[in-house]
Amino acid sequence: MSASTKTDYPWRLVTIDIDGTLTKVHGWRFLAEERGMGEAWRESTALYLRRETSENEHLRDLLRLAEGLDRPTLEEILEATPKISGIAEAVSAWHARGAKVALLTHNPPYVVDWWRKRFGFDAADGVRNGPRFRAGRVGAPGAVVADKRGGLRRLLRKLSVEPTETAHIGDGWADASMFPLVGAGVALNSRLKEVEVAADLVRHLRDLRPMVRALGAVRPRPR
Repeated sequence: MSASTKTDYPWRLVTIDIDGTLTKVHGWRFLAEERGMGEAWRESTALYLRRETSENEHLRDLLRLAEGLDRPTLEEILEATPKISGIAEAVSAWHARGAKVALLTHNPPYVVDWWRKRFGFDAADGVRNGPRFRAGRVGAPGAVVADKRGGLRRLLRKLSVEPTETAHIGDGWADASMFPLVGAGVALNSRLKEVEVAADLVRHLRDLRPMVRALGAVRPRPR
């Protein structure tokens, strides 16, 4: 990749959501089904989509689905979760264009760390006060806080990047709330009309690699 191509690419940082964006099914739905807890996932998700429960309450319900799992079993489930293709290759392609790539998600540390290492992301920020392994098994969730805005600030500070140099890719309401805070927002594989309306670019893809070129054609919105 030539130096001129790196200079021409409009983004120094690309942040990406995980569930529903990089996965073909919601990762917590897949985990729940694997554990025979699919009904618990469906009930909590239905309440959240009807806005009858808060994001933090829904997140706590999801994290309870993994409680008690040992690390090998958890990582087997994460590996088996259906994902779109070309994730590692797209990350490498962004690197070749001079951009860093980070996960901005509501997942807990044990999920975020696996994804970061598995696909070569530069950094990641997940749920605050998320459960961790205790005696080799996933512990109970405490007072978890969904905080993508704070996560964005922390990533920008850690990677020394300005908001206008950043593009965020996601599929949910929390992702749409990020779009006005950065240079561009991308609705990727979203099923929510309001998320697509808020985005600068809308794509439905089964392979992440075309997103590298597509995002390169988007310029930061005027401030």
